[in-house]
Amino acid sequence: MPQKIMTNTLEKWINHYIKTEEPRSKSLIISVFGDAISPYSEGIWLSELIQLMSVFGINERLVRTSAFRLSDEGWLTSRKEGRRSFYSLTPAGTRRFESAYKHIYQSYHIDWDGQWTLVVLQKNLEATTERTELRKELEWNGFTLLSNGVFLHPLASLDTARQIVERNGYQELALIFRASSIEDSDGFSNMPKIRASWNLDEVNQRYQKFVADFKPALALLNSNDLSALSAFQLQTLMIHSFRRANLHDPQLPNQLLPADWPHADAFNLCKTIYNITCQRAHAFIAELTHIDTQSNSGNRLNIAVKDRFNQP
Repeated sequence: MPQKIMTNTLEKWINHYIKTEEPRSKSLIISVFGDAISPYSEGIWLSELIQLMSVFGINERLVRTSAFRLSDEGWLTSRKEGRRSFYSLTPAGTRRFESAYKHIYQSYHIDWDGQWTLVVLQKNLEATTERTELRKELEWNGFTLLSNGVFLHPLASLDTARQIVERNGYQELALIFRASSIEDSDGFSNMPKIRASWNLDEVNQRYQKFVADFKPALALLNSNDLSALSAFQLQTLMIHSFRRANLHDPQLPNQLLPADWPHADAFNLCKTIYNITCQRAHAFIAELTHIDTQSNSGNRLNIAVKDRFNQP
């Protein structure tokens, strides 16, 4: 829903948004790691993370609990130095971030050859934990479950599918194809049936909510009077919200999308705000932590900070 209460300063808008949306600490920590920590540094001290999250009203106990759960879920790993804990991404977490970066920080305009990439699991396989992880990673990369054991995407390369299958140990049990489907003038079409496999209505609604929420923030954003704190809060909340919509977007070609698909509007709004907030937001990281965001180019992962949203 759009913001219901009129706010006349950016600081009031930020406080109202936090109070209204109540972003979950675990998910917000992922947003902070992805947007502002991992591009510059291997990780962060828990005490520093607690300070960063406090500006969103998240207390120390919640940060500690969330960091522990993210470690349990394979996102983060920690090491002890005396009584201090240092949290960094796991290799699996790094792969997820680099996949997410391509979705979040780059626009897409897709030319499609009409063919489909399929991953087919042989029948009678038990529903093991490994199979669940395979499904999660395929869906994370935009594949949809067309029927039991059959995953499909119009644009994923055969090499991408192979890497996902191999990472999950299914190279001996999965078949990978690039295939075409019947679309003819006699009324037989696979397209509507395949399109229904993705929940595009939910993604559409998430994009529309993002635009409705953050347009008022853009109207209040004055680059000449923007504090590092407000820049960090706004940028983090924005990326967090955009990520929730964008990572559910399978990035389909136009032929499979409904009319007036709102991705471009949401992306351009995010780009406009980000280009104003980025330098000051990341300066705030340097103020509160050991992380140097000034001299470091922010290119530890696959898309450097300077290349996000085609920054000037």
